[in-house]
Amino acid sequence: MPALLRPALTAFGVACLLSAASLASSGTAFAQAKQAAPAQQTAPVQAPTLKQIALTDKQLDGVLAAQKDMDVITEKLPENTAPDQKVIAQLDAVAKKHGFASYDEYANVVDNVSLVLGGFDPATKKYVGTESVIKAQIAQVQADKKMPAKDKKEALDELNEALKIPAPQVENKGNIDLVGKYYDKLVAALGDDQN
Repeated sequence: MPALLRPALTAFGVACLLSAASLASSGTAFAQAKQAAPAQQTAPVQAPTLKQIALTDKQLDGVLAAQKDMDVITEKLPENTAPDQKVIAQLDAVAKKHGFASYDEYANVVDNVSLVLGGFDPATKKYVGTESVIKAQIAQVQADKKMPAKDKKEALDELNEALKIPAPQVENKGNIDLVGKYYDKLVAALGDDQN
């Protein structure tokens, strides 16, 4: 989903979701670093604050149910362009169809999920925190003997830069257990639109 469609999503949240989704789907830290790079390069110095909420099963079911319909709309959009009113109306209609008051509410739920997903170790599917996930990715890249030196340096630079971004703490600790319960489904649904 283009970042322009999720105004509340912090650049860090995008990087977190990309991290969790790409490692779970591809198994390589380099893919994560390559995918997270655009989010980090375009991130403002001070990212907008995410409005953290306590997630519910109903919201996560709604996100999972809405994702295919959202993808149909967003896949047609050119990269780095703002959606027009017609597209915004379509996104709102899909969000409402799946139990959200608006697309903004849907996007905020996805942003909260992304924040939590970024702290999950894709190998163990346990929450360890974003910093630990990034450090594990750095170790994975450093250990990769097949990665070209230029690509390895680029990936390590991007991952080390990601470590410098202060990770917001998950305010609603119950979200960790809830996202963990839906982990595989969320990574499959939300990870597909990040590739």
